[in-house]
This record gives sequence, structure tokens and C-alpha cells, in this order.
Amino acid sequence: MRFRRIPPALGLAALLAVLLLAARPADATPPVNTLGSGEVAILGYDPVAYFTDGKAVKGQAAFEHRWNGAVWRFASAAHRDAFAKEPERYAPRYGGYCAYGVAQGYAVKIDPEAWSVVGDKLYLNYSQGVRKTWSKDVPGYIAQADTNWPKVLGK
Repeated sequence: MRFRRIPPALGLAALLAVLLLAARPADATPPVNTLGSGEVAILGYDPVAYFTDGKAVKGQAAFEHRWNGAVWRFASAAHRDAFAKEPERYAPRYGGYCAYGVAQGYAVKIDPEAWSVVGDKLYLNYSQGVRKTWSKDVPGYIAQADTNWPKVLGK
């Protein structure tokens, strides 16, 4: 194998390019969880239904509303309209990422069936197992997630 000498000017340019790329800030986490679903929030589940129906309900493309950089789906026009009027009331905390994951410092996907409403706020979790862990210290995990959320967003 033969090695060729790189001209100093080319080597310096390559080194500068690598350093500039390494110094770039990391891409920020999007404010709404659309992981695994393109631009659709929380895997297409209806955030209002957690409050009104007490369960996870898949939304329909016929009832969509765009908010905070994502498309939200709803099971009915009434749910869509309620959300459009007060999105902060119904949107899950931490953009719909796993609340326990955010408490640990990460933006993590969710299982829409692993959820809880605490103090009139919706929290989603990665899985039923993570939800069990979350339930062991909800106030502590909420406090930690509240602290971590700006960092998770890259702010």
C-alpha cells in the first residue's frame, strides 16, 4: 500500500472542515413527539380522549389540527375543537415524549396505552413497565422532568 502526502493547504482545509462540523450545535429535539409517525403527534392518538373517555383512543385523519409544529389527530370534531381552543390544557407534558425518559434526560418514544393524568396534566410513558416505575415517585419524576425538559429540547 502506498501513502500519498496530502498538500498542507488541503490538509488544513480538511481539518478546519472537521472542526467546524464538530463544533456545530446538535439538532434540537422537536417540541412535539412525532417519533415513528412523520409529522403526526403522539402516534395519532387523541389527547382529549385521555381526559374525556379515560382511555387511549386512536384519532382519525378526518379530524386533524396543526399545533406546535405537528399534526394532532382526534376521534371526533368535538375533541378537535376543544383542543384547538385550549391546546395547553390537553397536550401531554414534555411534548408527548415519555415523561420518565425526560426525567432521565432523554426524548423517548411512547406507548399511547401507557399514560396517566396527574393534576389535570397528561403524561405518557414508553411502556407499561416504565409507567409502573414512573408511578413509584410521580412528584419526584415530574420535578426532574421539569428541570430536564429545556435541556432535552436543546435550550
